[in-house]
Amino acid sequence: MPRKIVSLAPLALLAACAGQPVPSHQPTRTPVAQYAAGQGPLAVDDHVPDFATRNFEPFTRQDVAAIALREWRLFGQPVDDDDPEQRPEAQSASVKPERMPGLWQRIGEYWWIGQDPSETEVGWTGKHDADGHLTDFVHDGFYAWSAAFISYVMRVAGANDRFAYSPNHSTYINAAAAGTESGVRAHDPATYAPLLGDLICVGRGASKAVQFADLPTTYGFPAHCGIVVATDQNGPPFGHQISIVGGNVDDAVTLTHVPVGPDGRLADATGHSYDPRYPWCAVLQILYDADAEPPGRD
Repeated sequence: MPRKIVSLAPLALLAACAGQPVPSHQPTRTPVAQYAAGQGPLAVDDHVPDFATRNFEPFTRQDVAAIALREWRLFGQPVDDDDPEQRPEAQSASVKPERMPGLWQRIGEYWWIGQDPSETEVGWTGKHDADGHLTDFVHDGFYAWSAAFISYVMRVAGANDRFAYSPNHSTYINAAAAGTESGVRAHDPATYAPLLGDLICVGRGASKAVQFADLPTTYGFPAHCGIVVATDQNGPPFGHQISIVGGNVDDAVTLTHVPVGPDGRLADATGHSYDPRYPWCAVLQILYDADAEPPGRD
């Protein structure tokens, strides 16, 4: 939809009458083109707010964590530390947060802003497909939006072309592991302790078997990633732990506590995950504006 153009002539006239200098022109918009992983430059995505496209503020880990926590509060601050294999399924559409008034539209914004313009998913919502048809709430895994949430947070925070926006987590996991991403580095969970604003990732279903040594894969695989929003915690339910926020966990933006070792790492020296629920396969280190170039991939 084209933007509404509002005349600035009356304001300029008032400024002139007040004796204030009138700028000869408005600041020129100098957008940074977004990129799809390995696809080359795309047209500028007008779905993205100008403040993010032009980076009104630096791209920081604090902003990424703050945006993720803002979305978590919007969904009612749910916390889920249960084993996903034992998690009960919602019994009706009425109990799924993603389909509730005010929240299904928000998920639509995750799709609209987080994805590149060429993706069909830009038109999806928490309960509609791209044609506006209601989706089947019992079999809605096809419309899983957890990667859209991650992409949205990174896009709004100002990552620009430093992140491989995708409806699939494996796209940016593999891109980071292959070293083709300018703003993300993949690390072995046994050798790198995740920091605020980093992503931790795990395969889902049969892909739980994917380990760091297997990356990058030559195929896409079901996965899930969460944004680290707190580190260096010590308390229930796990003792040493970090907190992550992820999308589409219990059909909401949800916080999860993740056990770590005393050194803050997700796995011990043998590669065994401290988390009995998730065999985390990678930590994606996001390169923020204030960060020096890190060493190469572990």
